[in-house]
Formats: sequence, C-alpha cells, structure tokens
Amino acid sequence: MTDHLMTEHQLRVANRVLDEESTRRWHLVVSLSGAHAYGFPSPDSDLDLKCIHVASTSELLRLEQRNPTPAERLEVLDGVEVDYSSNELGPVLQGVLQGNGNYIERLLGTHTLRGSPELEAVRPLVRQVLSRRLHRHYRGFATSQLREWEKTGFRSTKKLLYVLRTALTGTHALLTREVETDLTALMDRYGFGEASELVAWKRRGERGELPDALSTHWRGQVGRAFERLDEAYAHSVLPEEPGRTADLEAWLLEVRRSRF
Repeated sequence: MTDHLMTEHQLRVANRVLDEESTRRWHLVVSLSGAHAYGFPSPDSDLDLKCIHVASTSELLRLEQRNPTPAERLEVLDGVEVDYSSNELGPVLQGVLQGNGNYIERLLGTHTLRGSPELEAVRPLVRQVLSRRLHRHYRGFATSQLREWEKTGFRSTKKLLYVLRTALTGTHALLTREVETDLTALMDRYGFGEASELVAWKRRGERGELPDALSTHWRGQVGRAFERLDEAYAHSVLPEEPGRTADLEAWLLEVRRSRF
C-alpha cells in the first residue's frame, strides 16, 4: 500500500475525493502517480490519482452507443491540490495491448491506493500480454519530457527527473516484465546513482531550478538514459507482439457480465 507516501492530511483528502467519486463509478483500481510514486515528492506536490473504472454493461450496449470518456477532476481541497482521472476498462485494456505504459502502471504498479478483488485476477493476465511495444511508449514519453526540460532552459529539476524516471521504468519493464515507477529504486541499478542529488534538490520544492553546474552536467548525461532504454529493447525478455490475449478477453467478458 501507499499510505506511507502521503501525510495524514493528504491521505484524508485523497480518501474524501475517492469516496465521492466511487459513488459515481466503480473503480477496478486507484493508483498513486506523479512525484509521490516516482520517489521525489516535495511539500507542495499535488496528489495525482490515476484510476480505472468499469462502466455498466447495459450502458455500453445501449442503442445510442457512446465511447467511454475519461472522468477528470482537478481542484484544491483543504490546501491540497488533487488531480483525479479515471479511464474505462475497455479502452484501458486496448491500450495495454498497444504498450501504453500509463495504463500498465495503473494495473501492475506497486503504488495502489485502492484495489478490487478483480484487480488481483487480471494482473497475471496483463503481465502475459506485455510486449516490446512498451519501448515505443516509454521512449516517446521520455522524449517529450526532454523537450519540456529544454523549454525551461535545462533548469527544471522536476522535468529532468521525469525524463530519467520514464526511461528507467521502461528499461526495467523490458528487462524484467516488472513495473517500477520509483526512480530511487531504479537509479543505482541502471547506473544513475548520481541522480540522488537531483532527487534531494527536487524534494525541496516543485519549481526548484538546477544550479549551473548540475544543469551542464546533466545535459551531457541524460542521453545515457535513452541508450539504456534502447539496449533494453534489444535484450528484452518480452516478445515483439502481445500473445495469449484470449485469457485477457475472457476475463473482460466475465467482468462485463457481472457488472450488467
């Protein structure tokens, strides 16, 4: 569980939001994301709650069909900024097959705030359909974060850490079939122990900027994270394409029948 990653006040606010949203939809899983899950929260970090919900099957089978839309909520409650979003199960599983790391992290990550019994049943099925398609997602996401870091003049500690976190999470998943989003649990293993100085800097505040020396150093080092990710693709334990999808589909159909 992830209770220890938040203060008691933050946990109360998170539970308040989740209790309210749970009256509107049934959550398969609620995961803690963002800086708290990545190992470098600061006192002013928001609570990033990423969820997967299951719509009623009768709603999905109506004559006037609608594509399930994400549910989103962003507000400040009792001084805590909460960013809640939830996606419907069907599109999520389609995304999993395409290698969407955002969805895979919600299902297989270790920072689960609330999980249903159905979550435990689907996790092994998700693991068996993982493929090297993960590489495209994590490389693309890390590249976009690198561009965001460039836009800050290579100053934002947060943006740089997001690059490293994304690349190393992808590296680890490709090599081990396991999902780990906490940069502090990955950086030593993959040759980035020096990032501990960045983590310490970021924990002081969300908008902390790098000193000139650190910024210059990491402009020359960040490319190594992409090299590790590409090497992981070449030596991955995962197949090129997802396999054994029938089990996952059978599970989905059973959930749909039970949620009519």
